[in-house]
Amino acid sequence: MAVNPSIITRDLDKLATNTGNIYESIHTIGQRAKQISSTMKEELNNKLSEFASTVDNLEEVFENKEQIEISRFYERMPKPSTLAMEEFLEGKVHYRMPEESSEG
Repeated sequence: MAVNPSIITRDLDKLATNTGNIYESIHTIGQRAKQISSTMKEELNNKLSEFASTVDNLEEVFENKEQIEISRFYERMPKPSTLAMEEFLEGKVHYRMPEESSEG
């Protein structure tokens, strides 16, 4: 069975050092991945919207090489979760815990 070369074994202790808790670290990485994904999707949609056609007839729709290249570029980019993990490990992700209310 072939293993995907982008799969990397991570040291859980190293992931937990920034927050003191592996679950908080994973949650933080997941939230950052959502931000990256949203930004990438918005950029892609903006670029592809330039090629939007109001034609409903499939026979009149043609392949646009620029559009295909833009799509391929985004397909080849690293996954948002990979980017978020690298940012977190490099200390580029800033997070804070919500303030606990002291009502009582």
